[in-house]
Amino acid sequence: MTSTPTTSDLDIARAATLRPMAEIAADLGIRPEHLEPYGRDVAKIDLAVLDEPSGHHTAKYVVVTAITPTPLGEGKTTTVVGLGQALERLGERAVVTLRQPSMGPTFGIKGGAAGGGYSQVVPMERLNLHLTGDFHAVTAAHNLLAAMVDNHLHHGNTLGLDTRNITWRRVLDVNDRALRHVVIGLGARVDGVPRESGFDITAASEVMVLLTLATSLDDLRGRLGRIVVGYTTQGESVTADDLGAAGAMAVILQEALKPNLMQTLEGGPAIVHCGPFGNIATGTSSVMADLVAMRRADYVITEAGFGADMGAERFFDVKCRVGGLVPDAAVIVATIRALKAHSGRFRIRAGRPLPEGLLAESPDDVRAGIPNLEQHIAIIRRFGIEPVVAVNAFPEDHASEHAIVQATCERLGVRCAVTRHVAEGGAGAEELAEVVMEACEQRSNFEFLYPRDLPLAEKIERIATQVYGADGIDVSPPAAKALREYEDLGFGDLPVVIAKTHLSLSSDPTLLGAPRGWRMPVREVRAAAGAGYVYAICGDMSTMPGLPTSPNAERIDITKDGGIRGLS
Repeated sequence: MTSTPTTSDLDIARAATLRPMAEIAADLGIRPEHLEPYGRDVAKIDLAVLDEPSGHHTAKYVVVTAITPTPLGEGKTTTVVGLGQALERLGERAVVTLRQPSMGPTFGIKGGAAGGGYSQVVPMERLNLHLTGDFHAVTAAHNLLAAMVDNHLHHGNTLGLDTRNITWRRVLDVNDRALRHVVIGLGARVDGVPRESGFDITAASEVMVLLTLATSLDDLRGRLGRIVVGYTTQGESVTADDLGAAGAMAVILQEALKPNLMQTLEGGPAIVHCGPFGNIATGTSSVMADLVAMRRADYVITEAGFGADMGAERFFDVKCRVGGLVPDAAVIVATIRALKAHSGRFRIRAGRPLPEGLLAESPDDVRAGIPNLEQHIAIIRRFGIEPVVAVNAFPEDHASEHAIVQATCERLGVRCAVTRHVAEGGAGAEELAEVVMEACEQRSNFEFLYPRDLPLAEKIERIATQVYGADGIDVSPPAAKALREYEDLGFGDLPVVIAKTHLSLSSDPTLLGAPRGWRMPVREVRAAAGAGYVYAICGDMSTMPGLPTSPNAERIDITKDGGIRGLS
């Protein structure tokens, strides 16, 4: 068993002595003229650094993913930070690249997402709140396009947009279920054209995803112009360029394209940039962040949202296609509580205490959930990448339970380390760092899951069968029609993303472990032409979360001296 900090994450973060940002940048060979300070503890990196010789070899590229998580999450972000800190302790130059948290979950049920304990990115308050305003820029650019859509309708609709087939909604970085479905344009004639619409959370915006995937300002401008806002009555797509909106959107996003430099609790460099949804989008940090880091470090440690079935697959098939980077290893984070949950014998609910039986020593319960870990190992190996299993240790774990995971990994020929980085910082992840370094020395045989010219339906089926373990897919008639139309519109060579639950390898959140004998229903298909992929909806996905009965916002307040309390 191990111990965890008795003080809060926020208290630990506040107690840290932060290094000047100029020192952090200097460690990466970034000159002062390429650093744009945002206060004392955050800075943007000028993209001109990509045009300068770094004088450094290309880094080893490591992605951190996980087994199928519980609603509580299994600690991918804190493992990224802990691993980065451990590599620095071992004398390596390591950079962690992470997504920026959305303020919706911060004030909702999840709280912050800066890591935890002694493995987090600081300052915690800046990271979890406004940071450098990138989320606000995405919100403004997205909503500018929405305003120009409705303005076009009001002034005659010369493009012939079908008001019943406008796909561009509005966004807000707040959990607000009342905005999921709205009617706009009510009032006098000068107030617009009445129609049904809705709001998504900013992290679900296509603008957020394309900002994540953009490789230059010119590429960003091109992607914005290709955004499809809706269709005419003849089925032709109408884009942001058609509306004349993309240029102004690019202006709003120009500063947001620059990655944000921060630091870990132990003073190592952390680049935090973008924050796309993991369920319906890529769930990764930006390509730009990785491109900057790869030329200035020995190791770049990044994160892919949720489990390997969703986050890692999209990281490989979408982000790696765009960025041209090939990963050297993949870390799969596992927890004893998640493995026990996948036995089907316990139910974990966010905001409620863990079941008492789950806390009792039970190697048999861990063994019953092991098939889920085995499937995620197989997913990583399917892409030709060397997996490493990191057991994120909790105080209620038992050595006999860790031994089950270690024996499984030994049987499968997979490196494994038990980590205690939450309680011990980088020192608690040194064993993990050592095995990751070993894995990175093995030659990668990386390959994509599918070629770009494979028909869209076959791409979806390949992911469902070869990654999720489905027997096949069942495509609804409307989805089949949309797939044919997208291929006719020239979207057939795009990669695909499958929007499904993160709580199961399947599309059914109640199927735990490694389900077999099921088929994946494809009920709807949509195009994210600007981001550059088509996504299939295979479950009930909400793109605008609601607040819980007792939201985290109730516990957050400001002190007389301007400090923040209640942020976790």
